[in-house]
Amino acid sequence: MERTLVLLKPDAVQRDLVGDIISRLERKGLKLVGIKMMQLPADLLDVHYRHLVGRSFYPEIRSFMQRTPVIACCWQGADAVNTIRLLCGVTKAREAAPGTIRGELAMSVQANLIHCSDSLETAQAEVERFFKPDELFEYEDILETFIYSSGEQG
Repeated sequence: MERTLVLLKPDAVQRDLVGDIISRLERKGLKLVGIKMMQLPADLLDVHYRHLVGRSFYPEIRSFMQRTPVIACCWQGADAVNTIRLLCGVTKAREAAPGTIRGELAMSVQANLIHCSDSLETAQAEVERFFKPDELFEYEDILETFIYSSGEQG
């Protein structure tokens, strides 16, 4: 089973959408294995968004991500990275498909409610960046047999 990072951004916190977003991921059948609220320090954001640091708009992104604490989550499931990306919708929320988190709940490129890892390699690095090993949990999901066929279970 894959593990991946989801950050519920300041707009999700301010708009009281944290529960709705988590509920959507749970209803899909993903397993929450780590969750915490945290204020993101500049150095962590600079590493996390290192591909954007030199861009003219990056200071606005960093400022936005520090407005309120975020909710960091680690989710687990078969094809979790791709599944969550599909559930989130495209980054430019106005263009996100109806039924996706961004398509239903957001309008912006920056204030698009949620960050999710874009590949399995990125997911592994991001989970390690935001969670210590003892903040992630292994436990039996008693509903797993109703979510996956026997060949898909981890």
